[in-house]
Amino acid sequence: MSVAQTFLAEGVTGNLGSIGYGLAAIGPGIGVGIVFGNGTQALARQPEAAGLIRANQILGFAFCEALALIGIVMGFVFRA
Repeated sequence: MSVAQTFLAEGVTGNLGSIGYGLAAIGPGIGVGIVFGNGTQALARQPEAAGLIRANQILGFAFCEALALIGIVMGFVFRA
């Protein structure tokens, strides 16, 4: 393998990691949208249950964001 090929392979590895995290962040982004969209619908249908619905929204948001943070950490853990 020549020096140019080695340099190119090292450069592509870092870029693929960034692209991989970008793709991994799509899932939590969709999850957060679903959590708050359904929470807003639930609040519109039953305003008297606002406290319970809001607590469940915050819990769902925390779980979705935890997945995004795990995605960031995995990039450092499995670094080649």
